[in-house]
Amino acid sequence: MDSDSTLAFACPLPSDGGGQIVLAHGGGMRMTQRLLEEVFYPAFGNEALDARHDGAVLSAPSGRLAFTTDSYVVHPLFFPGGSIGELAVYGTVNDLAMCGARPLALSAGFILEEGLPIDTLKRVVTAMKEAAERAQVRIVTGDTKVVERGKGDGVYINTSGIGIVEGVAINPSRIQPGDAILVSGDLGAHGIAILAAREQLGVMTDLLSDAAPLWEPVKALLDAGIDVHCLRDLTRGGLAAAANELASTRVLDIELDETSIPVRDEVRGACELLGFDPLYIACEGRFCAFLPEGQVEQALSILRRFETSAAAVRAGRVRADARFGVILKSRYGSARVLDLPSGEQLPRIC
Repeated sequence: MDSDSTLAFACPLPSDGGGQIVLAHGGGMRMTQRLLEEVFYPAFGNEALDARHDGAVLSAPSGRLAFTTDSYVVHPLFFPGGSIGELAVYGTVNDLAMCGARPLALSAGFILEEGLPIDTLKRVVTAMKEAAERAQVRIVTGDTKVVERGKGDGVYINTSGIGIVEGVAINPSRIQPGDAILVSGDLGAHGIAILAAREQLGVMTDLLSDAAPLWEPVKALLDAGIDVHCLRDLTRGGLAAAANELASTRVLDIELDETSIPVRDEVRGACELLGFDPLYIACEGRFCAFLPEGQVEQALSILRRFETSAAAVRAGRVRADARFGVILKSRYGSARVLDLPSGEQLPRIC
């Protein structure tokens, strides 16, 4: 070695990712802490989360708890009327509402893809924060993991939720022959809005997803003493899938009246153009309710007070026999079995 040479060592600081998610953000070290401090804690801060513990410690209310979990892989991440952030909150609080449970707290797990712009993540997290405020629920604990570039699709989210069951049991086992079936609004807007954004169908640019929290109208029904037997949100597979699942569970036939079920002209037109059936298209802010015939008018009057259920209608009834599963009375006066297809019409919509 030349006597004039100087041996120098350099230890560069780790890159901050240049505004993008890098693998180090999932390593549990400084980059992870920076992500938590800059993105998640400012958005979701509350007493339970601010403890920065391995889990949330919550006061245990009296009564029964409902617990649910769901994962969200929607594409694209942002669409007319919402984003994966709203879905991650509304989808879980709505599952709790279908159990007759007031949402109490959520967890949120994020699978982030290397290269995801941090500004995009902030948009998602802000949407979750605003959705949680609207749904009156707290996000109290969570987790982040990072996968290599090309091994994800920007961001996947898992949310789990707990809620308090404050009234009678709402369960498929309570569905009875003669029950009326109500639907809380027009069908299919969410799925078609996703499709329009994904495929850039400019003819439907004004259509918005129906994503919304549902506890408020459900609570109003329960507070009014409506004997709600069963509730089901109309997500993947839409009304047709929900009706088939419940008919199979109870071994009873369900009859739906096509002329009574509201579908927006934009949704119906898109379905006719693309060969879809709106009864199979997913919603994220609609539900069906099973209740006694004698309480239909009172229940509809209650539901129509709320924006999310202002277009509520009676859509069908439960029959005593168990031969067909779900029967659809068409607008032309005929009847057909409304079966489940073998695959999905629209994948990646929630």
